[in-house]
Amino acid sequence: MITALGASGATAAPGFLSPAGIEIAFVLVGIATLGAALVTVTTRQLVHAALWLIVALGGLAVEYLLLTAEFIAWVQVLIYVGSVVVLLLFGLMLTRAPIGRSPDADSENRLPALAVAVASAAALVWVVVDAFRTTWIELDGPAQGSTEVTGAFLFRNWVLPFEALSVLLLAALVGAIVLSRKGGRAPDRADATPPRKDAR
Repeated sequence: MITALGASGATAAPGFLSPAGIEIAFVLVGIATLGAALVTVTTRQLVHAALWLIVALGGLAVEYLLLTAEFIAWVQVLIYVGSVVVLLLFGLMLTRAPIGRSPDADSENRLPALAVAVASAAALVWVVVDAFRTTWIELDGPAQGSTEVTGAFLFRNWVLPFEALSVLLLAALVGAIVLSRKGGRAPDRADATPPRKDAR
């Protein structure tokens, strides 16, 4: 009888009422990441928003590590934290964005934006829960996000969005350079020293 109960308990699906230490850490890091994302979209200082974005993306990398997807975690750090945010900071510097508080960064469409954000979050949560309701990741087992499996899945099924993202980043960099050149011509001409009248 005890053996049968033990066998049935071993094959039963895990529940949410007995969280492990990794699951508790996952929830805590998720809350911190959500807080950093909220500060990113609510602050009126553009540079601070970019820095808080680094915190949010770093929190996602930690979440990937907790889910035993080490390759995805390092890709998150190298591409997003190390490239996208640096590109964003370069864009802010090239376009001479204000360092302090920027009243122009605030929008009057807060309520529509909040409604769209809540609806998008609810739809995303519903899709994820519906797709992975019966899927469990064995955190104590081997890593699920190996380089071989992830690379094969990425470059076979998602190669077109991957290349489109690289083109998008290139277009953002070119746009930042063009904006900086257009904004720098007029001051250069205004600050130019006029020729002296007595020069011969």
